[in-house]
Amino acid sequence: MLIQSGKRSPAPPWGAGDERGMANTLGPITLTRCAWHMAQPRAQIYEASFSAQQHDAKSPFASPAGTQYKATSGVPFSAHAFNSEVMQANAEPGQQGTQIDALGHFAYISKPWDPKDPFPADEAKYYGGYTQKDVKPTPDSPLLKMGIDKIPPLITSAVLLDARALVGKGQALSDGQLVTAANIEAMLKAQGLEQRGVLPGDMVWIYTGWSDRWKDPAEENGYYAMAPGLSVDAANWLGAKRVVAVGLDTPFIDAVPGGMLQGKAPPAAGTLPGLPFAIHHTLITQFGIHHLENLNLAAMAKDKVWTSCAMVLPSRDLGAASAAIRPVAVGVPNQF
Repeated sequence: MLIQSGKRSPAPPWGAGDERGMANTLGPITLTRCAWHMAQPRAQIYEASFSAQQHDAKSPFASPAGTQYKATSGVPFSAHAFNSEVMQANAEPGQQGTQIDALGHFAYISKPWDPKDPFPADEAKYYGGYTQKDVKPTPDSPLLKMGIDKIPPLITSAVLLDARALVGKGQALSDGQLVTAANIEAMLKAQGLEQRGVLPGDMVWIYTGWSDRWKDPAEENGYYAMAPGLSVDAANWLGAKRVVAVGLDTPFIDAVPGGMLQGKAPPAAGTLPGLPFAIHHTLITQFGIHHLENLNLAAMAKDKVWTSCAMVLPSRDLGAASAAIRPVAVGVPNQF
């Protein structure tokens, strides 16, 4: 029944002016799959995000500024007291911690940029054939197309794949290590999901064990300096399955060998020439698939919650390129 319903799912090409990408696969079929999980008597709720702390690890691609907490205040001539906070200058909460990338987050230009020259932003091309003029016509413009506000609520079935168990043989994957298409197929088989497979509209979450390094307070353990990630053939495999989102317990989705960000090491094997973040390029700009980064998947993997109903509701910040999220999954433990 699941496989047959997947065959009835919407498929690209989408209509003119599309800004949803693979989110177009969501609808009655995916909601029906989701509802089954929520109706199970043994179902449990799993938090798939990390709580945000001032002293968490910080992304090297965003400002480290965070939240400033204000003193308890009062309302004049009343008996009220209240608390609040403000964001520090240049804070980028959408690029820190557990987050989602909008389709307007990533683009590509015709050839690798030499930083001795001005960056040719006007050449940028985006998912769906949109140009820089369409998406971000001026440097201070919000995203006019494919911003966070254009992402619908992602409420659908999720497939969790345990790469730590199969690829890492029980150990966390190392920096630069790849999760390939063959690995995905092997994990589906090992977890009893070979017949179900990955269906259109699914989210696919992959547990690598890299999140063992997510510490509170943060430690100098290289969490944001390097990571395992997907291979290009895995990205193409997931794109062909028409998944709506891909999430890992890593900061990049891409495999990043130690030293790559500092220019001291090449990208992971098989990376597309001139595109060191080839998974961002492939999933976002070519397939219209969202990224979920820094997921907290250890508890679900421990309980063998291989399929679930997952809910990801991004904020509706007009024209933003990313957002902090609180993914939640509802599923039955010990499925296989």
